[in-house]
Amino acid sequence: MLLRLFCVIGFVYGFAPIVNRLPSSPNRIIAVRASENEESTELAIYGGLGSAASLVVFISEFKLKTTGCGLPAGPGGLYGAVEGISYLAIVGIIGASITTKIKTGKGLPPGPFGLLGAAEGLAYLAALTGIIVLFLQIQEYGYIPNAVPVEGGVCS
Repeated sequence: MLLRLFCVIGFVYGFAPIVNRLPSSPNRIIAVRASENEESTELAIYGGLGSAASLVVFISEFKLKTTGCGLPAGPGGLYGAVEGISYLAIVGIIGASITTKIKTGKGLPPGPFGLLGAAEGLAYLAALTGIIVLFLQIQEYGYIPNAVPVEGGVCS
């Protein structure tokens, strides 16, 4: 579900045509305001979920740096699933940001309370941190852990 939401960001903001909304009647003004309200709520949700995904990725990267292994699978694989979806969400946010930057010359809109802009910045920071941790992981431990723990493996 979360992954689907972040994929929608890329398509909505990356591939949607830019349209001028000029209201032509009072009814049209109300309709435009209603759609702007819905859009702002949607952006707030994306921004909040994106920021939460970045937090999960930061925790995962910290654990990877300190122990050499990512987050444990948790009860019923819940922690591992949230971790995996969070990494995919970060990739989705960065993809949407790059696509929007290419099309419009600007990144994602800040959204209400700057949540989507914060999520975008945190996503880039999480990606940079991930690259640094990946390099340090190879230097210190000599391996990159499997995405799925292997029976009898180092991170099982």
